Amino acid sequence: MAHEEVVDRYSALARAALDGEKVVDCSPQEFDRGGFGPAGYDETAGLPDAAVRVSLGCGDPVAVAELHTGETVLDLGSGGGIDVLLSARRVGSYGKVYGLDASADMIELARSNAREAGAANVEFLHGAIEAIPLSDHSVDVVISNCVINLSSDKAATVAESFRVLRPGGRLGISDVVTSQILDPARRVAAERRIGCVAGSLTVAEYRDLLAATGFVNATVTLTADHGDHVHSAIIHAVKPACPPGLEIRPMREADAAQVLAIYQAGLDTGQASFETAAPSWDGFTTGRLPHLRYVATDTHTGEVVGWVAASPVSSRPVYAGVVEHSVYVHPGCQAHGIGRALLTAFVAASQDAGVWTIQTGIFPENTPSLALHQALGFRIVGTRERVGCHHGTWRDVLLIERRVTGA
Repeated sequence: MAHEEVVDRYSALARAALDGEKVVDCSPQEFDRGGFGPAGYDETAGLPDAAVRVSLGCGDPVAVAELHTGETVLDLGSGGGIDVLLSARRVGSYGKVYGLDASADMIELARSNAREAGAANVEFLHGAIEAIPLSDHSVDVVISNCVINLSSDKAATVAESFRVLRPGGRLGISDVVTSQILDPARRVAAERRIGCVAGSLTVAEYRDLLAATGFVNATVTLTADHGDHVHSAIIHAVKPACPPGLEIRPMREADAAQVLAIYQAGLDTGQASFETAAPSWDGFTTGRLPHLRYVATDTHTGEVVGWVAASPVSSRPVYAGVVEHSVYVHPGCQAHGIGRALLTAFVAASQDAGVWTIQTGIFPENTPSLALHQALGFRIVGTRERVGCHHGTWRDVLLIERRVTGA
């Protein structure tokens, strides 16, 4: 469904709600049976009637996101404002809730509902969820209710959510997904029966999109079953936490020069590796997995101050979930928690990707690195004595690993 069609459709529903009509965006039978709209909420008492009547979602993202007092929240595709008003209750007078919708009629309806509810800590914005009109790192939580499936550019929507979230911020949404790719005929049938299934992602596609954007601890939990492999789902994800003024995101080709410079600076200490010269960018990328690469950047300058990346241990299938990692921090930025933040994000992303063992080798003399890894659950599994000659000296290497619980 094109963006203009979506806006026109929901604008008409908003006008119907303003006129006091009952509003549904799929068949009435499916709307009631599938738990859409007000049926997805545990508590709607005290909300304006128009906000409840125009509730068209597939769950309760406010409960999903576990909001706290004082937080700033953004609701993507806020419609008549029910989730904004519920969020406003949760965050209290010291918090703030933004509602973003592409329909001017929905914005008018939501503002009317907010006035009726006496909600002073809310603001409704007219705009597209693919281009959020808020500054970087301006919200603590992004919520949404059965809207992202309607986006014509889901990658842009998820990337914008990542951008506006503060480090450590949370994504907590309800959406419609499919448990497998639907053939065209079944998709058309499902779209006719369930209005908001148009353009839905599979569970695997949702997870992959979240990971590619930089989110970690991502989960997609199926809830209601609507038939034809179509489900309502709860989606959770977290933007990696890091020290103030920094952001952790996936490594890009544009980071090459800075990543290699930090690599070389680490090698120059004589305590990072047997290597003495950083490889070319082609050599770096060839030897490492295309995913599980992250950088820590200064949010003001964009400068890369540290990185972490993974290499495969073996091409044999039995070792598919075993990786070796490297983590480097710019010499001028060490002892500020950057390495810990990078490694924490890497561990979470590795688990999301199905990795069950992370391993690496550390010189015994590199006590800061050893302490960092041990603090994050790595253990020494052995010592390779005099395994290599480095600057004329035969050196030992400690082999350390971290295993997923139960692996």
